[in-house]
Amino acid sequence: MSQNLIIIPTYNEIENIEKMIRKVFSLSVPFHILIVDDGSPDGTATKVKELQKEFSQALFIEERKGKMGLGTAYIHGFKWALQRPYEFIFEMDCDFSHNPDDLTRLLSACQGNADVAIGSRYVNGGNVSNWDMKRILLSYFASLYVRLILWFNVKDTTAGFKCYKRKVLETIDLDNIKFMGYAFQIEMKYTAYRKGFKLVEVPITFVDRVLGTSKMSSKIFKEAFLGVLQMRFKKY
Repeated sequence: MSQNLIIIPTYNEIENIEKMIRKVFSLSVPFHILIVDDGSPDGTATKVKELQKEFSQALFIEERKGKMGLGTAYIHGFKWALQRPYEFIFEMDCDFSHNPDDLTRLLSACQGNADVAIGSRYVNGGNVSNWDMKRILLSYFASLYVRLILWFNVKDTTAGFKCYKRKVLETIDLDNIKFMGYAFQIEMKYTAYRKGFKLVEVPITFVDRVLGTSKMSSKIFKEAFLGVLQMRFKKY
Protein backbone atom coordinates (compact mmCIF):
# COMPACT_ATOMS: atom_id res chain seq x y z
CA MET A 1 0.00 0.00 0.00
CA SER A 2 1.47 3.34 -1.03
CA GLN A 3 1.55 6.16 1.52
CA ASN A 4 1.05 8.67 -1.28
CA LEU A 5 -2.32 9.64 -2.78
CA ILE A 6 -2.81 12.08 -5.65
CA ILE A 7 -6.27 13.63 -5.91
CA ILE A 8 -7.15 14.74 -9.45
CA PRO A 9 -10.52 16.46 -10.02
CA THR A 10 -11.83 16.02 -13.56
CA TYR A 11 -14.47 17.48 -15.82
CA ASN A 12 -14.16 16.65 -19.53
CA GLU A 13 -10.53 15.52 -19.48
CA ILE A 14 -10.80 12.64 -21.93
CA GLU A 15 -7.81 13.94 -23.95
CA ASN A 16 -5.54 13.88 -20.90
CA ILE A 17 -6.77 11.30 -18.40
CA GLU A 18 -5.13 8.12 -19.69
CA LYS A 19 -1.80 9.80 -20.42
CA MET A 20 -1.76 11.35 -16.95
CA ILE A 21 -2.58 8.09 -15.17
CA ARG A 22 0.03 6.13 -17.10
CA LYS A 23 2.65 8.80 -16.52
CA VAL A 24 2.09 8.85 -12.74
CA PHE A 25 2.24 5.08 -12.52
CA SER A 26 5.52 5.08 -14.48
CA LEU A 27 7.31 7.12 -11.80
CA SER A 28 9.95 5.47 -9.63
CA VAL A 29 8.08 6.39 -6.43
CA PRO A 30 4.74 4.56 -5.93
CA PHE A 31 1.61 6.71 -5.91
CA HIS A 32 -2.07 5.94 -5.76
CA ILE A 33 -4.53 8.12 -7.72
CA LEU A 34 -8.04 9.17 -6.79
CA ILE A 35 -10.05 10.71 -9.63
CA VAL A 36 -12.99 12.86 -8.50
CA ASP A 37 -15.12 13.24 -11.60
CA ASP A 38 -18.03 15.69 -11.78
CA GLY A 39 -20.20 13.84 -14.26
CA SER A 40 -18.02 14.46 -17.31
CA PRO A 41 -20.19 13.94 -20.42
CA ASP A 42 -17.12 13.18 -22.56
CA GLY A 43 -16.46 9.74 -21.05
CA THR A 44 -13.66 10.62 -18.64
CA ALA A 45 -15.08 8.42 -15.88
CA THR A 46 -15.63 5.52 -18.29
CA LYS A 47 -11.98 5.65 -19.34
CA VAL A 48 -10.86 5.63 -15.69
CA LYS A 49 -13.00 2.56 -15.01
CA GLU A 50 -11.40 0.81 -17.99
CA LEU A 51 -7.94 1.60 -16.62
CA GLN A 52 -8.93 0.31 -13.18
CA LYS A 53 -8.86 -3.20 -14.65
CA GLU A 54 -5.14 -2.68 -15.28
CA PHE A 55 -4.36 -0.71 -12.09
CA SER A 56 -6.90 -2.20 -9.69
CA GLN A 57 -4.81 -1.71 -6.54
CA ALA A 58 -3.76 1.88 -7.17
CA LEU A 59 -6.44 3.71 -9.20
CA PHE A 60 -9.72 4.83 -7.65
CA ILE A 61 -12.64 6.98 -8.76
CA GLU A 62 -15.38 8.88 -7.00
CA GLU A 63 -18.18 10.07 -9.29
CA ARG A 64 -20.36 13.07 -8.51
CA LYS A 65 -23.50 14.21 -10.27
CA GLY A 66 -22.81 17.45 -12.08
CA LYS A 67 -20.18 20.15 -11.95
CA MET A 68 -19.88 21.06 -8.26
CA GLY A 69 -16.64 23.02 -8.20
CA LEU A 70 -12.93 22.47 -7.64
CA GLY A 71 -13.01 23.11 -3.92
CA THR A 72 -15.76 20.60 -3.15
CA ALA A 73 -13.99 18.01 -5.32
CA TYR A 74 -10.82 18.34 -3.27
CA ILE A 75 -12.70 18.33 0.04
CA HIS A 76 -14.44 15.14 -1.11
CA GLY A 77 -11.05 13.67 -1.97
CA PHE A 78 -9.44 14.75 1.31
CA LYS A 79 -12.19 13.07 3.34
CA TRP A 80 -11.83 9.92 1.25
CA ALA A 81 -8.07 9.92 1.85
CA LEU A 82 -8.40 10.44 5.61
CA GLN A 83 -10.54 7.32 5.86
CA ARG A 84 -7.47 5.40 4.61
CA PRO A 85 -3.86 5.22 5.85
CA TYR A 86 -2.27 7.74 3.46
CA GLU A 87 0.46 9.94 4.93
CA PHE A 88 1.04 12.32 1.99
CA ILE A 89 -1.91 13.69 0.02
CA PHE A 90 -1.45 15.63 -3.21
CA GLU A 91 -3.47 18.03 -5.34
CA MET A 92 -2.77 18.03 -9.06
CA ASP A 93 -4.47 19.08 -12.30
CA CYS A 94 -5.15 16.56 -15.04
CA ASP A 95 -4.09 18.75 -17.96
CA PHE A 96 -0.28 18.46 -17.55
CA SER A 97 0.04 22.09 -16.44
CA HIS A 98 1.58 20.36 -13.41
CA ASN A 99 4.46 18.12 -14.40
CA PRO A 100 4.07 14.67 -12.77
CA ASP A 101 7.87 14.43 -12.55
CA ASP A 102 7.70 17.16 -9.88
CA LEU A 103 5.61 14.98 -7.56
CA THR A 104 8.74 13.41 -6.09
CA ARG A 105 10.17 16.86 -5.30
CA LEU A 106 7.02 17.87 -3.43
CA LEU A 107 7.10 14.56 -1.58
CA SER A 108 10.73 15.08 -0.59
CA ALA A 109 9.87 18.50 0.84
CA CYS A 110 7.13 17.00 3.01
CA GLN A 111 9.35 14.11 4.04
CA GLY A 112 11.68 16.87 5.24
CA ASN A 113 10.57 19.93 7.20
CA ALA A 114 7.51 21.01 5.18
CA ASP A 115 3.96 20.37 6.35
CA VAL A 116 2.61 21.70 3.04
CA ALA A 117 4.78 21.68 -0.10
CA ILE A 118 3.62 24.10 -2.80
CA GLY A 119 4.63 23.82 -6.44
CA SER A 120 5.45 27.48 -7.01
CA ARG A 121 5.82 29.54 -10.15
CA TYR A 122 7.09 32.65 -8.36
CA VAL A 123 10.06 31.56 -6.26
CA ASN A 124 13.62 31.42 -7.57
CA GLY A 125 13.74 28.69 -10.21
CA GLY A 126 9.99 28.73 -10.88
CA ASN A 127 8.55 29.66 -14.24
CA VAL A 128 5.50 29.65 -16.50
CA SER A 129 5.29 28.45 -20.10
CA ASN A 130 2.88 29.30 -22.94
CA TRP A 131 1.42 32.34 -21.16
CA ASP A 132 1.29 35.82 -22.67
CA MET A 133 2.63 38.74 -20.62
CA LYS A 134 -0.86 39.95 -19.67
CA ARG A 135 -1.73 36.64 -18.02
CA ILE A 136 1.64 36.41 -16.27
CA LEU A 137 1.23 39.88 -14.80
CA LEU A 138 -2.38 39.23 -13.78
CA SER A 139 -1.41 36.04 -11.94
CA TYR A 140 1.66 37.58 -10.30
CA PHE A 141 -0.13 40.68 -9.04
CA ALA A 142 -3.10 38.59 -7.87
CA SER A 143 -0.69 36.67 -5.62
CA LEU A 144 0.88 39.94 -4.48
CA TYR A 145 -2.60 41.27 -3.59
CA VAL A 146 -3.30 38.16 -1.51
CA ARG A 147 0.00 38.47 0.36
CA LEU A 148 -0.62 42.12 1.16
CA ILE A 149 -4.15 41.54 2.43
CA LEU A 150 -3.49 38.33 4.38
CA TRP A 151 0.03 39.14 5.59
CA PHE A 152 1.59 35.80 4.88
CA ASN A 153 4.69 35.06 2.86
CA VAL A 154 3.64 32.58 0.19
CA LYS A 155 4.56 33.91 -3.23
CA ASP A 156 2.32 31.64 -5.32
CA THR A 157 -0.89 31.89 -3.32
CA THR A 158 -3.20 30.46 -6.00
CA ALA A 159 -1.01 27.43 -6.79
CA GLY A 160 -2.93 24.18 -7.13
CA PHE A 161 -0.02 21.71 -7.14
CA LYS A 162 0.55 20.73 -3.52
CA CYS A 163 1.45 17.99 -1.08
CA TYR A 164 -0.04 17.89 2.43
CA LYS A 165 1.13 15.88 5.35
CA ARG A 166 -1.83 13.94 6.73
CA LYS A 167 -1.80 15.84 10.02
CA VAL A 168 -2.55 19.12 8.20
CA LEU A 169 -5.80 17.84 6.71
CA GLU A 170 -6.72 16.17 10.01
CA THR A 171 -6.30 19.50 11.82
CA ILE A 172 -8.20 21.71 9.37
CA ASP A 173 -11.98 21.70 9.70
CA LEU A 174 -12.70 20.77 6.09
CA ASP A 175 -16.41 21.50 6.49
CA ASN A 176 -15.48 25.09 7.35
CA ILE A 177 -13.66 25.72 4.06
CA LYS A 178 -15.92 28.10 2.21
CA PHE A 179 -14.62 28.80 -1.27
CA MET A 180 -14.85 26.70 -4.41
CA GLY A 181 -12.59 28.11 -7.13
CA TYR A 182 -9.13 29.69 -6.97
CA ALA A 183 -10.09 31.16 -3.61
CA PHE A 184 -10.18 27.57 -2.32
CA GLN A 185 -6.46 27.25 -3.02
CA ILE A 186 -5.77 30.47 -1.15
CA GLU A 187 -8.01 29.52 1.77
CA MET A 188 -6.37 26.11 2.27
CA LYS A 189 -2.88 27.63 2.37
CA TYR A 190 -3.93 30.47 4.65
CA THR A 191 -5.76 28.14 7.01
CA ALA A 192 -2.73 25.85 7.26
CA TYR A 193 -0.55 28.90 7.91
CA ARG A 194 -2.88 30.19 10.63
CA LYS A 195 -2.85 26.73 12.24
CA GLY A 196 0.92 27.01 12.58
CA PHE A 197 2.00 24.60 9.86
CA LYS A 198 5.16 25.14 7.82
CA LEU A 199 4.55 25.95 4.15
CA VAL A 200 7.47 25.46 1.75
CA GLU A 201 7.48 26.56 -1.90
CA VAL A 202 9.18 24.23 -4.39
CA PRO A 203 10.01 25.82 -7.77
CA ILE A 204 8.17 24.35 -10.77
CA THR A 205 7.53 25.28 -14.37
CA PHE A 206 3.79 25.65 -14.95
CA VAL A 207 2.80 24.79 -18.52
CA ASP A 208 -0.54 25.99 -19.87
CA ARG A 209 -2.83 23.16 -21.00
CA VAL A 210 -2.43 21.92 -24.57
CA LEU A 211 -5.50 19.65 -24.74
CA GLY A 212 -8.99 20.24 -23.33
CA THR A 213 -10.66 23.43 -22.14
CA SER A 214 -9.76 25.72 -19.25
CA LYS A 215 -12.31 25.96 -16.41
CA MET A 216 -11.33 29.53 -15.46
CA SER A 217 -14.18 32.07 -15.48
CA SER A 218 -14.86 35.64 -14.35
CA LYS A 219 -17.03 34.25 -11.54
CA ILE A 220 -14.09 32.23 -10.18
CA PHE A 221 -11.80 35.27 -10.40
CA LYS A 222 -14.32 37.48 -8.61
CA GLU A 223 -14.75 34.90 -5.84
CA ALA A 224 -10.99 34.90 -5.28
CA PHE A 225 -10.73 38.70 -5.22
CA LEU A 226 -13.56 39.22 -2.74
CA GLY A 227 -12.87 36.01 -0.82
CA VAL A 228 -9.44 37.24 0.27
CA LEU A 229 -11.07 40.16 2.10
CA GLN A 230 -13.43 37.76 3.87
CA MET A 231 -10.54 35.48 4.87
CA ARG A 232 -8.70 38.42 6.42
CA PHE A 233 -11.37 38.77 9.08
CA LYS A 234 -12.34 35.14 9.51
CA LYS A 235 -11.66 33.51 12.89
CA TYR A 236 -9.36 30.48 12.83
